[in-house]
Formats: sequence, C-alpha cells, structure tokens
Amino acid sequence: MLKKNYSKTGTTCRVTFKLPAEVDAETVHLCGEFNAWSPTENPMKQLKDGSYSVTISLERGQSYRFRYLLDGQRWENDWDADAYVANQYGSEDSLITI
Repeated sequence: MLKKNYSKTGTTCRVTFKLPAEVDAETVHLCGEFNAWSPTENPMKQLKDGSYSVTISLERGQSYRFRYLLDGQRWENDWDADAYVANQYGSEDSLITI
C-alpha cells in the first residue's frame, strides 16, 4: 500500500510504504532510486498486526523506481505501485510518481 501526503507548499510528499504480514519475512527494507538502492538505509518497522511500514519524504514532480528487500535476499514489488517498469535483471521494478 502506498499513501501520499503532500506538503502545504506542494514541493515534497511524505509517502508511507506498507507491506502486509503475508510477505512472511523477518526483515524488510525499502530500496530505490531515492536511496541509491541501499539495502540498509530504509528499514521497515513491523507493526502489531505483522505488516511492515516506513515513511519517507520525496520530491514532487519525480518518478522513482523501488522494491522491497526481504530478509536481505528476496525482492518484492508493491502491489499498489503506480506502474511497473522493466529492469536490467530481467524482472520489473515498482514505480511511484509524486
């Protein structure tokens, strides 16, 4: 799930990325163009219901590729992404447009 909250000035947007508990992972990290695909920079917090969530600020007027890294080895796309785009590894990345 993606939830977008634009700033009053409209220049940035706080985006909450959320994955359901059904992903069955011990750790989940948000990786994408906004953090140079870092596998550690944006860890997602596990909530009481077992789902995972993280909120970051992104610049308006941009599109960003992203994926979730589960347990440091398994990649997952967001089922509610704005679009999907092919990547160089023969699969697809999620895309969010701000």
